[in-house]
Amino acid sequence: MVHLTGAVVLRIVSIAVLCAAALAAETIDRIAVSVGNRVVTVSDIERQLRLSAFLSGVKPDLSAEARRRAAETMVDQRLVSRELETARYPEPDLSDLDGLLAEFKSEHYASDADYRRALAEYGLTEADVKQHLLWQRRFLSFIGVRFRPAIQVTEAEIRAYFEKTVLPAAQAANPGATFTFDEFRDRIQTKLTGDRVDQQTELWLGEARKRTEVVFHEEAFQ
Repeated sequence: MVHLTGAVVLRIVSIAVLCAAALAAETIDRIAVSVGNRVVTVSDIERQLRLSAFLSGVKPDLSAEARRRAAETMVDQRLVSRELETARYPEPDLSDLDGLLAEFKSEHYASDADYRRALAEYGLTEADVKQHLLWQRRFLSFIGVRFRPAIQVTEAEIRAYFEKTVLPAAQAANPGATFTFDEFRDRIQTKLTGDRVDQQTELWLGEARKRTEVVFHEEAFQ
């Protein structure tokens, strides 16, 4: 029979505790979605939900339904990220992020201390926020290069939208007032272009999903 000293026993117990902690951490951060050779983990999803809530100034919704919606969005992010890495798209200027972050802080917080306190309350770091802002800029760059140049909105389409949609709504809101096409032309063109970019983006994402094995691990959403 092997007799263990107290020090050896203590060391074995310590190792067991560390292993148990590591296993627990691995369980918590389990894979929620597999997107080809990329993954979305449970912690990725929860961080995304906390970030969205933080940027909107609302309480985080970590329900199963909210986590599923966030997971769907993050699948799209993984697909776009893969496209950005395999093709040559212009990268955003990282120096712009500091300006965007400063603008957000000035609009939502009276002081840097208030901002830091809110980060802690949401369980986030400033690096998390900057990463989110970077993703937004990269996504806008992607759709701007990939889809927007091919979008053409004709003058006839702009005028038809004005007459069928904008003018009746404006007259209903302001009885007796007079409105001209030129007042709304640029805004209508921007809207119609944006709508078509969104449609093309959704079509591209749908095709990308068909070409990629996307597996939701349902136990992660229970």
